Amino acid sequence: MATSPDSVTTTLDPSSTLVIVTGACALAAVAVDVVWRRSRSVVTIVHEAGHALVALLTGRRLRGIRLHSDTSGLTLSVGKPRGPGMVATAAAGYLSPSLVGLAGVGLLAIDQVTIMLWAGTAVLVGMLLLIRNLYGAVLLVATGAIVVAVSFYATARVQAAFGYGVTWFLLLGAVRPIVELRRERRRRPGMRSDADTLARLTPLPAGLWVALFGLLTVGALVAGGWLLLAA
Repeated sequence: MATSPDSVTTTLDPSSTLVIVTGACALAAVAVDVVWRRSRSVVTIVHEAGHALVALLTGRRLRGIRLHSDTSGLTLSVGKPRGPGMVATAAAGYLSPSLVGLAGVGLLAIDQVTIMLWAGTAVLVGMLLLIRNLYGAVLLVATGAIVVAVSFYATARVQAAFGYGVTWFLLLGAVRPIVELRRERRRRPGMRSDADTLARLTPLPAGLWVALFGLLTVGALVAGGWLLLAA
């Protein structure tokens, strides 16, 4: 890893050991229930950020974001109740962790871990302006403080480990909520979820949307994991 004299961004030349160890740690954070119950909030933050960003891009007006201690979240937007914008907004949540993970793979591939950290900080600040509950505000401030501390005070090696760890975690962590969603829909047939919203907005049933989410998140994990390991 090195820092260019003409730039304040950190570039990296990771070892295969770093990539494998951070991947194993991320897998443990997703697979071990007691750890997942605490780390899942990171996936929820990205999930709700995806809803919010796509809502803005499709011309909807955001009313606020809520993040809860049970790791659930809610993003409220105002606009047309149907149509492509609403469909895209509803579909964005479960796909966002995978997409952000793939973006992380791309930034790591071009040796820009610091840009990844700064982009994450910018997203957290933007969400903080829209948050509508105290727990959500505390969660965003705490998460942002960690990212800022790593950006400004961590060594280059720690920044690299953090960048790879977060990228692995988002790729892996995107899959488990789909499994949980499928299980919960079987257990509680009348539950409201993004898949059920999409079923009301499109001809596709909710079960097919869940399957589509699963296919896309697993595909992103396979592609992103292969690129990380092959680098």
